[in-house]
Amino acid sequence: MNKVVIRVTGGILTGVLLIGAPAVNMCAAPVAGVSDIMVSDSGSRPMAGVSMTMTDYLMSDSIVSEKDVPVVTSEYEDIAIAQVDNFVNVRAESNTESEVVGKLYNNSAATVLETTPDGWYKINSGNVTGYVKCEYVVTGDEELAKRVSTRYAKVATTTLYVRQEPSTESTIIHMLPLDDDLVVTDESVDGWVKVNTEEGDGYVSTDYVTLSTEFVHAESKAEEEARLAKEEAEREAAAAAAAAAAAAKKGKAKSAESTSAGAPTYSAPTGSNGQAVANFASQFVGCPYVRGGTSLTGGADCSGFVMSVYANFGISLPHSSSALRSCGYEVSLADAQPGDIVCYSGHVAIYVGGGTIVHASTPSTGIKYSNVNYRSPICVRRIF
Repeated sequence: MNKVVIRVTGGILTGVLLIGAPAVNMCAAPVAGVSDIMVSDSGSRPMAGVSMTMTDYLMSDSIVSEKDVPVVTSEYEDIAIAQVDNFVNVRAESNTESEVVGKLYNNSAATVLETTPDGWYKINSGNVTGYVKCEYVVTGDEELAKRVSTRYAKVATTTLYVRQEPSTESTIIHMLPLDDDLVVTDESVDGWVKVNTEEGDGYVSTDYVTLSTEFVHAESKAEEEARLAKEEAEREAAAAAAAAAAAAKKGKAKSAESTSAGAPTYSAPTGSNGQAVANFASQFVGCPYVRGGTSLTGGADCSGFVMSVYANFGISLPHSSSALRSCGYEVSLADAQPGDIVCYSGHVAIYVGGGTIVHASTPSTGIKYSNVNYRSPICVRRIF
């Protein structure tokens, strides 16, 4: 049996019909970017190009009809978003008596695997696979899915230039190190994305970042137990380390970084809680910002400042704004307490209370106070 290739685009045949006796010949010209679909020609000898009788063509079982053309749906079509006061239980089976295997918190996302006749969705979310009642989630809502997710551009080069406009000729307004994350605010310009930075909104080339969309996923029973145990252990370890550090430095009038004559003096950390962290960090307002720096007096960048402040309490933290988003445990902005780490797009700060943060802001401003909502926080992490 001879195989004949007919090229189609969106289910529409592209070609010229040449009418002649005894058959009607179809000559199809290739179209750039279309797929090859094989059909049978069992009755006639192939001519140059593509040929078959119209009868054979219409009767062929292999021909593609409109019903066979894949329907393009939204990429969010099978995404379910929990819309509940706190969380909905994910169960092993589709009934309320079944074992709870995890929790899907409000605005968390899951992929719908199937729908049961009795009103349950089988879902997968993170490490959790199970069932939730349909009434507790919303599916196929692209606007909601985009609202509860975060689009990130992760830096994939040693130094990323953030430019004022989407052009390599445009002014550089900010520079960021490898692996930092930026929140994407617009993707309408080909080859560029608009991102939010400490120096304002700017553009980065997609050649130098990795784009991803992040949802909050369900938490399994095992993950919940491990998280609670980790949080308790971190609180205990932080308290013990801070107490030891405070005892070792008790009675000293100034820190080791301020030994030169005439230099300002800084009090050693006292206490072992978030308020002590906030008090200690606030002493360095007015000190310089230095990209890549970690010196509280000589110059630090945002994550270097947070890292060095906590180091004085015996706490080891990473020198990376994106990595700090995973340290400690998350609390809501409404529940933020002094000493908490507030994470922004490509930036971090320490909450000092009263709606205020202290942070190593920019080279032009150095370490300073700002309102916690001067930019939209991504999350708040608690160490103590």
